Amino acid sequence: MHESLADRRRDTVQRCTDAAKSAGKRLLFGMTTSLALQSVPIPDDCDLDTAQLHTVSSSGDRRTRLADPSITAHIWQPLVQYPDANVRINQHVYALDLFHTWAQLAHHLTMESLIMLGDAIITAIIRQPKLAQGRDAETIRRELMGFADALPRFRGKRNCQTASLLIRAGVDSPTETRERLSLLKHGLPEMVLNHVVSGSTFRSGAAMTLDMAWPEYRVAVEYDGDHHRTNKAQWRRDQEKRDRLRSRGWLIFIATGATLADAGARAELAFHVARALMTRGAEFPFRVLEAPIESVAREARKRAKRQ
Repeated sequence: MHESLADRRRDTVQRCTDAAKSAGKRLLFGMTTSLALQSVPIPDDCDLDTAQLHTVSSSGDRRTRLADPSITAHIWQPLVQYPDANVRINQHVYALDLFHTWAQLAHHLTMESLIMLGDAIITAIIRQPKLAQGRDAETIRRELMGFADALPRFRGKRNCQTASLLIRAGVDSPTETRERLSLLKHGLPEMVLNHVVSGSTFRSGAAMTLDMAWPEYRVAVEYDGDHHRTNKAQWRRDQEKRDRLRSRGWLIFIATGATLADAGARAELAFHVARALMTRGAEFPFRVLEAPIESVAREARKRAKRQ
């Protein structure tokens, strides 16, 4: 993104506040506007105009129609059953609850982006104590998994039910979700996210964690975004961690924007990680070509039934 989540939120709050004052009433915003108001990354492939402000109402007779062409009004019927599904931003502006926002956007996103959004929403909630209300990330994930089933029929419900099978807690960024899904599409087994390595700490005493790990085999994948390259302190911290863990037998692979750039690059990284896992005893059917994400979801459903 060219602007930070904080900048986007500040700009969106101001625009929404101005719109509400112009309308002379409080307004509830949903869709991508709700994401911006609650500091959640907006998926790049969303088919909505993200420059628009999106209001939401429970029915047509409650819809707020404004003359401003930059504002689009939507109906979200589950609000009839869940009238309190909103978050107060200020005295003029309310945002649709993030679970409802996720469901509302289901038919505007690809399956992969719907999964990425689910991951991002869990992260956003856990970072805001008022929203988390004492729940941990895994509890929030389980609640999101059951959320779509509990809602009355809506467009995109089946997509939500499928996506929920692959949503995970503890994901730091959408690019990490994309890397995780790529590895799963190549047949690699489920990994542990943000794995805390037992008995390994930094000089400061802080625990060492790995973005994606298979602890039984001491194999891990770390995702390095731009800040890992430009922030010297972060780079040194990463090097200290990786050097120490490699000296203790860990095989650590580095994923970047380049390794996600195309199918060939993703397959190459997946092959190297798969080979490392297999040399250490893991058994699984590696796929040279990525499987459809729906197939990966079906496999996840089968595993859940067996457990």
